[in-house]
Amino acid sequence: MPEGHTIHRLARDQNADLAGRAVEAVAGQERFRDGAERLHGQILLEAEAWGKHLFHTYDSGDVLHVHLGLIGKWFRRTADPCPEPTQTTRLRLAGDTCSWDLIGPMVCAVVTPDDRARVVAKLGPDPLRRDADPELLWAKLQRSSKSIGLLLMEQDVIAGVGNVYRSELLNITGIDPRRPGRAVTRDEFDALWTETVRQLRLGVRRNKIITMGADELDRPISRLRRGEGRYAYKQEACGRCHTILEVFPIAGRTTWACPTCQPS
Repeated sequence: MPEGHTIHRLARDQNADLAGRAVEAVAGQERFRDGAERLHGQILLEAEAWGKHLFHTYDSGDVLHVHLGLIGKWFRRTADPCPEPTQTTRLRLAGDTCSWDLIGPMVCAVVTPDDRARVVAKLGPDPLRRDADPELLWAKLQRSSKSIGLLLMEQDVIAGVGNVYRSELLNITGIDPRRPGRAVTRDEFDALWTETVRQLRLGVRRNKIITMGADELDRPISRLRRGEGRYAYKQEACGRCHTILEVFPIAGRTTWACPTCQPS
């Protein structure tokens, strides 16, 4: 499932391509024909990300809500003429110079601003948003006996972090994923929040998750293959100290942790 940096990058790129313009909305699937017809010809005011949710606000007040889920993807198309939407295309939004095709989302719906507000109200702070309040996250951790590795995956605790960032951030900050949230110290929390913001911003800029510093890599970032440049996620040994990693499930997802850098 795409993590928060991907959705923020999509919002940024779709704003550049479509915001301030009347969009041509077409659905290749019957299930969203009514929604596409409703959006067709409206002016997109803003594309905005909140965690793993993407919202488009239009001049009529309509809001397009998209959650990609496990298999959903947006594809940017610049061919002129652009091929017709296929039966897998839930929605195409076309502007002056390019179009965006949405395939396989978990959620694709035209909703009201109140509906959007209800979705957002259930989410924890999003580290990529300027209005994020880390104290809300700190308070939830301090009240919880759940493991920090589980809490970081709960979107009502913190919005946008997924399995890759979970393993990477806890490795970087030296926190065992199995430690209860309330056992995380304030200094550890401050380091974790700061690193989360830093890494997610890097993810938006690069449009990929690379957590290692350039000085730790054996070749330029542009030449890394998918999955390289990480300390823990799907690695055999810790990228920091080279100890063999422990592998175990948390929240139904595999977690990687270093017994040396993340002592229990």
